[in-house]
Amino acid sequence: MDIRWTLTELCAAFNAHDLDRIMACFSDDCVLEMPKGNKPWGTLFEGKSDVRKALAMRFEGLPDVHYGNEEHFVDAAADTGISKWRLTGTTADGKRTEVHGCDFYTFRDGKVVRKDSYWKIIE
Repeated sequence: MDIRWTLTELCAAFNAHDLDRIMACFSDDCVLEMPKGNKPWGTLFEGKSDVRKALAMRFEGLPDVHYGNEEHFVDAAADTGISKWRLTGTTADGKRTEVHGCDFYTFRDGKVVRKDSYWKIIE
């Protein structure tokens, strides 16, 4: 398993807004933790179907979302990786967004089992 390749592929797939390509990297029992929510961990999505729906909402909310300036860090011994990025995009109502963030990934058998997302809060 090449975690760095998968992190690079995921970034490219997100920038292509290709849900099939993204979800090909995830396990059936995957978990997605999004930064916003009413719990300390944000909002939790469990299982490939729910994760796909959550990611589709991201593309709907920011139709031109792009993850740039990406950097990937890997701890292959722990089956983990981190991707840092700068998210840019425009909401459906025309508000421009730019924020720095990162995703913490956990892998099993070459597939993402957990994606835990964080980004800066702009006030």
